[in-house]
Amino acid sequence: MKKVAYDCDVLVIGGGIVGLATAYALTRGAPGTRVTVLEKEPGPARHQTGRNSGVIHSGIYYRPGSLKAKYAVRGAAEMIKFCAEYDIAHEVTGKLIVATEREELPRLHALVQRGRENGIPVRELGPAQIAEYEPEVRGLAAIHVGTTGICDYTAVAARLAEASGADIRYGARGAVVRIDRRPDLGVAVATADGTVVRGKVLVNCAGLHCDAVARLTGDDPGMRIVPFRGEYFDLVRPELVRGLVYPVPDPAFPFLGVHLTRGVGGGVHVGPNAVPALAREGYDWSVVRPRELAGTIGWPGSWHMARHHWRYGAGELRRSASKSAFTSAVRRLLPAVRADDLVPSPAGVRAQAVLRDGTLVDDFLIREGARAVHVLNAPSPAATASLPIGREVARRALGALRGVGGE
Repeated sequence: MKKVAYDCDVLVIGGGIVGLATAYALTRGAPGTRVTVLEKEPGPARHQTGRNSGVIHSGIYYRPGSLKAKYAVRGAAEMIKFCAEYDIAHEVTGKLIVATEREELPRLHALVQRGRENGIPVRELGPAQIAEYEPEVRGLAAIHVGTTGICDYTAVAARLAEASGADIRYGARGAVVRIDRRPDLGVAVATADGTVVRGKVLVNCAGLHCDAVARLTGDDPGMRIVPFRGEYFDLVRPELVRGLVYPVPDPAFPFLGVHLTRGVGGGVHVGPNAVPALAREGYDWSVVRPRELAGTIGWPGSWHMARHHWRYGAGELRRSASKSAFTSAVRRLLPAVRADDLVPSPAGVRAQAVLRDGTLVDDFLIREGARAVHVLNAPSPAATASLPIGREVARRALGALRGVGGE
């Protein structure tokens, strides 16, 4: 067999929290493993990781037995411990999930049952008890989930990067432009600065671009990332909210609805909605990338999804176009809020995997190819679950590494 000078054993594409947790797990689980991380941005956590609500999710929403349920419950406890160990800003706040309409009550009760199945302590509340937790919040009933928390995920990602000991290349040095994968030799990745990085096994944690990276590798991911922008506001009267307040989600969608989150800095984040983005990194309506948009429109699953969920989508678009409509959604939970209490905050974009038939992939999705592991669906609660996700991806990568021998 031809001898190759490898730059690393495992080459990770993507410097978000999942990619960095994978690098951390690789070097912790198999000391001496050489890991290189490629990230096109000038630093870590510039997309989904650094543009979310900062919530450490309890795992109450997710189907018992699913990866999301297992990894979120386990990951929440581990994330709190990690933050405490490395002195990263965090707090176990608990949260309320509030029903404001009678038709939401059966769904709220179903969440109680799901929480108990997932081993999560849940307390059921009536209107007076809601006021004990959140005096300005109104609802017919609620549940209190005590294990929910908040943290600074950007700081977590930076600490994972440092603690992993990996060779992390940012900017042009980490921007992938071409991949040559040869099952008998390994993987060679060309970056934007003209460098070629050679590894024995590739791990794809590219988030918003994970399907494109899979195709560059030569694997058919069987899905496409359809980007959904989540628009946020900051509450100029943060004293209206003590902690975290969520509506009862619609189980037909992977989105949790407009919620209120007091962050580690004391401010209150309001949002997000979920509207189609016109680019993978379309953080504003003005950001349009025709090639990426054509890829979304050309995917049959996008049309199937649109036909099936158009009513939900129309409501989200209305809240995006109209601040008064967005305010009305918030007022269902927090009647005291006014439109001028809300000031725009940076948006995020969710990398949502959609199958050819229009199914929105609900669980984490990890697939393997020759000398490759692809993380193809890891939106929320992936930040919460990043430590166990990283271990699972590392386990698969190390298995692939053992499978190719010691060349």
